[in-house]
Amino acid sequence: MSDPASNGAGSNGTGSNGTGSNAPEPDLVTVVVPVRNEGSTLRACLDSILAQTHRNLQVVVVDGESTDDTVAIVEEYAAADQRVELVVNPKRIVPSSLNRALEVARGIWWVRNDGHSTLPPDYVAVAVEHLRTGRWGGVGGRKDAVADTDQGRAVAAALASPFGVGNSTYHHGTTVQVVDHVPFGAYPVDVVRELGGWDEDMVTNQDYEFDYRVRRSGRELLFDPALRIDWRCPSTVRAFARQYRRYGRGKVNTLLRHPESGALRHYVAPALVAGLVLGVLLAPVRRLRALALAPFVAYGLALAAASARTARTVAGARSKLMLPAAFAAMHLGWGAGFWEELWRVWRGHGAGAVLRILRRR
Repeated sequence: MSDPASNGAGSNGTGSNGTGSNAPEPDLVTVVVPVRNEGSTLRACLDSILAQTHRNLQVVVVDGESTDDTVAIVEEYAAADQRVELVVNPKRIVPSSLNRALEVARGIWWVRNDGHSTLPPDYVAVAVEHLRTGRWGGVGGRKDAVADTDQGRAVAAALASPFGVGNSTYHHGTTVQVVDHVPFGAYPVDVVRELGGWDEDMVTNQDYEFDYRVRRSGRELLFDPALRIDWRCPSTVRAFARQYRRYGRGKVNTLLRHPESGALRHYVAPALVAGLVLGVLLAPVRRLRALALAPFVAYGLALAAASARTARTVAGARSKLMLPAAFAAMHLGWGAGFWEELWRVWRGHGAGAVLRILRRR
């Protein structure tokens, strides 16, 4: 195996420009980890990567100018294992970190992980086995949320529930199937370069937008539940709501670029928020009060039923009691973020752009 430092892709963040001067090494997998302030979880992440049964790895950790001990940890690992490289990304956002990694990638296969996630030992081997067939534009598997706090365990359970995430297969799928999106996808590096990497205007939802371009190029995405990532989710319901508000805003930006990429699940939470707001506006009108209350009653009943069903999978009374709040944080956060960004689209691009987003094809 070659020494990463020998090609200038070491801790100074320099490397080739990704235009072909990085000759791919046979069977080398470039594992990419975009990070910023991940010091508390990064060691577990890197340990899981370096323990892969597929040993021929180039591990590129792209740091977004962390202010904690993230960089020191990466440098420690790079000194001990020549497969680990540090690249600096002054833009501090995930899509530009992924593109910086693409510039220095020497592998023929690409696997992404995050600094707060861990992989089972055969993860890379299974992903590469699928990619070697040449049939798939990308592969991925389950993103299983894990947490240590009472609220975090409620969040993790909500993320694993179809009531929480709809038909988002990677949260709860159990069968191998073709899907529209995979989390932390694995791809042939040539495909990533052909498609131009990740859109750096997409601060969130850039992974779904990239997968849409993979599918639009005529390739398919494979979901295999044998591929499992343990992903550390937000530890509080408030942080979860903020996260899903960002996701809702990001989805609007994806739909602005690709209106035809919308799936029914992307519109359910915005419809819920619209119904609740309409109910509040109609409530003062006596003859419309029953209609105004309908969305609150319907959602409340669904929330209670889903929470009772999901509680059977959650340990701890406090976590069980937080389930309704976790579900609501997800749905209302996403829906509110969606409408917030849609308003910005209206102001910046006009009613026509909004109608294209809302007109699901």
